[in-house]
Amino acid sequence: MEASSYEFLKQLLHTPSPSGYERPIQDVVRKYVASFADEVKTDLHGNVIACKNPGAKTRVMLAGHCDQIGMLITHFHDSGFLYAQTIGGWDAQQLIGSRMVVWTDKGPIPGVISRKPIHLLTDEERKQITKLEDLWIDIGSKSKAESQELVRIGDPVTLQLGFQEMRNSLANSPAMDNKTGLWTIVEALRRASSQSLQVGLYAVSTVAEEIGLRGAQTSAFGVDPHIGIAVDVTHATDCPTIDKRQQGDIALGNGPVIFRGPNMNPHVTERLIQTAKDNMIPHQLSASGRAVPNDANALQLNRAGCATGLVSLPNRYMHSAVEMVSLEDLDRTADLLAAFVVGLTGEEDFTP
Repeated sequence: MEASSYEFLKQLLHTPSPSGYERPIQDVVRKYVASFADEVKTDLHGNVIACKNPGAKTRVMLAGHCDQIGMLITHFHDSGFLYAQTIGGWDAQQLIGSRMVVWTDKGPIPGVISRKPIHLLTDEERKQITKLEDLWIDIGSKSKAESQELVRIGDPVTLQLGFQEMRNSLANSPAMDNKTGLWTIVEALRRASSQSLQVGLYAVSTVAEEIGLRGAQTSAFGVDPHIGIAVDVTHATDCPTIDKRQQGDIALGNGPVIFRGPNMNPHVTERLIQTAKDNMIPHQLSASGRAVPNDANALQLNRAGCATGLVSLPNRYMHSAVEMVSLEDLDRTADLLAAFVVGLTGEEDFTP
């Protein structure tokens, strides 16, 4: 991974982007792609669309959603504590004791999520699963009035952002889902842009995936791609308690995961697999027998249909503060996507 690309990844992971509040991270994307994309635009939904070779007859869209799960301020307690609802899918157990940031017009405000200490829980309370409505955010205010001077209803909240490298080229951070997928499609565009392209390549930083694939739906309508590949994270199963019989045998460091199943065009899938083999890129296979819950779903159903592929990055501990990925997997996935696109003539027939 080149130094500039590595710094771009870290910048993404240190920038907040809960669904509906993606502007800061989209500014980072626009600035980075400006040096190698032929066109960069932002649509009315907030999707950033970077294109190389826009005049080509055949259009290929790479989709990586930029939004992360978060929270939204809904209520002020009389003592100054904040209550919030979730943006996206949270496990309340993951939030207890977490350091948080409230992103306000006046700047970021640190806080913590807590509840009654274990010493004070009754025997019955200890047996119960924590509910989100029983958790609050403490920003250190002394009163409701003090909190209201700083925070407004509807201000977004995220986990405290950060990036930590680990052994064996692994790293952990909140929002690896899906800032790593976003990094990968942008990096694929950069790598492909220095080669001979016979198709138009559109790398789209999609918004609002975590609340219903909304950005992919609107941006795909605008781009109208013939071929679309979504890049998202998938569950790594190389840790205890996960049933590989249904989830597959997916490990960090073993390369990108190419999905097979009815949501994916079989010709696109096979070409991705062959491209990986031809370029000696380690890869893994996974399967889904249903409509996948990511941008590949929206791509496949766009307009009269799109020849769709899904390439995923193995991720341990998804939707937590310590999502973990392999940096080597990111690099290999960018290589795979760039090689796939550069290998297209624009005359391929992907009709199933």
